[in-house]
Amino acid sequence: MVKFLDIWKINNRHKADIEIALQEVMDSGWLIMGKKLQSFEEEFAQYCGVKYCIGVANGLDALILILKALIHLKKLEKGDEIIVPANTYIASILAITESGLQPVLVESDAATFNIDPVEVKKKITSKTKAILTVHLYGQLSAVDQLQKIAADNNLLLIEDSAQSHGAKNANNIKCGAFGIASGFSFYPGKNLGALGDGGAITTSDSELATTLRTLRNYGSEKKYYNSIKGVNSRLDELQAAFLSVKLAHLEGDNEARRKIAAKYIAEIKNPLILLPFWDNTANHVFHLFVIKTKERDRLKQYLTDLGIETMIHYPLPPHKQFAYAEWNNLSFPVSEEIHNTVLSIPISPVMTMEEATIVIEALNKYN
Repeated sequence: MVKFLDIWKINNRHKADIEIALQEVMDSGWLIMGKKLQSFEEEFAQYCGVKYCIGVANGLDALILILKALIHLKKLEKGDEIIVPANTYIASILAITESGLQPVLVESDAATFNIDPVEVKKKITSKTKAILTVHLYGQLSAVDQLQKIAADNNLLLIEDSAQSHGAKNANNIKCGAFGIASGFSFYPGKNLGALGDGGAITTSDSELATTLRTLRNYGSEKKYYNSIKGVNSRLDELQAAFLSVKLAHLEGDNEARRKIAAKYIAEIKNPLILLPFWDNTANHVFHLFVIKTKERDRLKQYLTDLGIETMIHYPLPPHKQFAYAEWNNLSFPVSEEIHNTVLSIPISPVMTMEEATIVIEALNKYN
């Protein structure tokens, strides 16, 4: 069998270091908001090229807290419009509505699947105050164009980097450093995954960082004294310690993913399968390798029968979800076509070239 993602094998490479980290946390007797969190926050901020990192409970909380902090600082007001891609995981949109803001869905680029800057311009109104861009599947969105649009229209640029840890542009600027703030997820299957849930926010805005640290901890800067209405959303010491272990290997893991991706792109030759767009740079870390095919379910079953695991990211776009029934009549043809035809095939830093060859041969024989 070719597994879609072998989490056990990914983490077992670091078993000895993870066990040391576990023992260090246990010996310290400090399980929440201690030195391991502080160390990881400093390491991840440096890695991303920003001044601050704030560890939180998960990726959705990261996005919600960014928006709530911006509201607290009066850089946003409830009811403001936030432009967001129609083609994204629902968390990007949940964060906006949970914060009392108004999502404005924008069509995606048919090649990259990321938000289309041309369409962004069309949706800007007097109520628009921010763009929430998503680096979907691990590929940077068109950040240079989005930064200019934001600057020209006095808008905030916020990043959803939940799937793109380490993706960088031609100037070696990494995701998490392009906007006023960025939300990251450390869900176990991510390129930088914890051994449980976890998330973080990156920013170089000192006032925003201070507000975020307060918000994540019940709105408290000093224990039992609460200056604002906050929540409990903290990255615990154990996960921070494990993430520090794995962060040291992230660049190598991303490069391993790109090698698999390059092999796929060079050797999959079936005209029934559309391969993802990639310019062969480090702007893609291939959290997912997503192909398109008209008979997606048939191909998925064919691969399953051959012992090749696949997944669908994602079968139903946010505007067609029952949770947002008020949007069900909206039409975003490019995004809908993506959701109806995409299939994610195996890719990971522990996948062997032999396994990749099995997948390639199976796809080339499909008819």
